[in-house]
Amino acid sequence: MSTTKKIAGAALAAALGVTTLSACGGGDAKDKTAGASDAPKSTTVTLVSHDSFNVTDAVLKEFEQQSGYTVKVLKSGDAGAALNQEILTKGSPRGDVFFGVDNTLLSRALDNGIFTPYEAKGLADVKPEYVLDKEHRVTPVDSGDICVNYDKAYFADRKIAPPQTLDDLIKPEYKNLLVAENAATSSPGLGFLLATVGKYGDEGWKDYWSKLKDNGVEIVDGWEQAYNERFSGSAGGKKAKGDRPLVVSYASSPPVEVLYAEPQPAEAPTGVATGTCFRQTEFAGLLKGAKNEAGGKALVDFLISKKFQEDMPLQMFVNPVTKDAALPELFTKHGAVVEKPETVAPETIAKNREQWVKAWTSLVVK
Repeated sequence: MSTTKKIAGAALAAALGVTTLSACGGGDAKDKTAGASDAPKSTTVTLVSHDSFNVTDAVLKEFEQQSGYTVKVLKSGDAGAALNQEILTKGSPRGDVFFGVDNTLLSRALDNGIFTPYEAKGLADVKPEYVLDKEHRVTPVDSGDICVNYDKAYFADRKIAPPQTLDDLIKPEYKNLLVAENAATSSPGLGFLLATVGKYGDEGWKDYWSKLKDNGVEIVDGWEQAYNERFSGSAGGKKAKGDRPLVVSYASSPPVEVLYAEPQPAEAPTGVATGTCFRQTEFAGLLKGAKNEAGGKALVDFLISKKFQEDMPLQMFVNPVTKDAALPELFTKHGAVVEKPETVAPETIAKNREQWVKAWTSLVVK
């Protein structure tokens, strides 16, 4: 997903198009000898990721101390840009593990053969619905839901019930209230398009978007503009005098509005329309040609460990995928539980994504 941590100053970040390359994390440690062999063994393991990867320093340090590996994180823009670079360097990867490919891009990654199969230790603890690759070329790490968020005060003041489903959004009472992101340039924009494909099918989603357009949906390039400028319910939107009380964002956005508010409110100012959601799952995989394969395997194991899974929600604002990982109180108190999100099979997305986006662009933007 490209999911989703840049909101540490405002809310979740998901807009596509970032291509900056940066590196962080520990540097190379001194090499150790490998058993009886004189060949040096690398103690550095490199994680290639999108810009939203984050982990508490203490949690990462504990893994490094227990495993003997030093982790280097190579951040490579948004998920699409990061994946493109790994496809271009297939067989001679820039790191040992890739994190951040989600179910909208998964088939592209697998078809290009950039991963080495590895069944991670602890995989039995991952909820089976997230294990989408039976060959274990990738391992599920987190999940999140792209959903319409609403400004509670706006609807309470007008005594209007906020929308809860996709069908609600095309009703007259919600005319000119929704802002959404461009499906061609934004991860949540694409996810919202896929939600409508999952709900209405290949035959019905275009008709739905025609009605949504007639009902005044506003389309902007990316999440940052939609959430922090146009949406009236977010802290950023209030400052920017945004006038749209409905926005395509994430189910984890309300907890973040609480976390970064000063003082923290007793109740989140925004809510989630749980019948509008698309489920994203992010994966990690051992890169084919990894220089430190043993370290890469240990790192993949760490990503589904209880320690990392429970640290992750407040670092990247996504949900754990393991059965025993507990959510922080901020999520359980202010977050939304999405019981029946829309999903589309990765192979179906891979086969149709370009034509869906092209048709959507012609219908909605042009």
